[in-house]
Amino acid sequence: MKKLLIFFAVAIVLIIILWTVVSTIRLKQTKSFSPEEVVTFADGDLKIKVFYNRPYKKGREIFGGLVPYGKVWRTGANEATVFESNKTVTIEGKKLVPGKYSFWTVPDSTSWQIIFNAQHGQWGVNSKGEANRDPALDVLTISAQAITQENEFEQFTIQFEKMGEDAEMVLLWDKTVVAIPFSYQLP
Repeated sequence: MKKLLIFFAVAIVLIIILWTVVSTIRLKQTKSFSPEEVVTFADGDLKIKVFYNRPYKKGREIFGGLVPYGKVWRTGANEATVFESNKTVTIEGKKLVPGKYSFWTVPDSTSWQIIFNAQHGQWGVNSKGEANRDPALDVLTISAQAITQENEFEQFTIQFEKMGEDAEMVLLWDKTVVAIPFSYQLP
């Protein structure tokens, strides 16, 4: 009887170890298709950090295809994109107070809806394949122009550009560029 209990205990431990190894391998494989990236912007006391996953185009139709028009997108892959600022920034005349937010978009062919949501840390889609966002927790929503250009960006990219006393966060993928201008006050 004692040997049987030891056998079952060892079997359970081995199953747990095997499950952990398989889960880790699957996560790393998923992340290799859309690797994690952290992009930062700093000016004086202002520090902004964006964590996101960068999917590749791989010959697919992106906007209006893989990323449907008119539907909320996690703005990247895997986890919901996270925007964090230590100072208040102003976007289209609306203030975004310091904090950590999930960052969502609703793409369209000529303009995108940009959404900052108080909930963060969640996976980007739920079990139904829909955006894993609670609209009741949206703290700021604006529109930004979508520009189609000749250059093609194979991998989804978020970058910051300083423009005089202001700056912009720029989203680039396929032949689409969306710039989100923001301002801030330095002490």
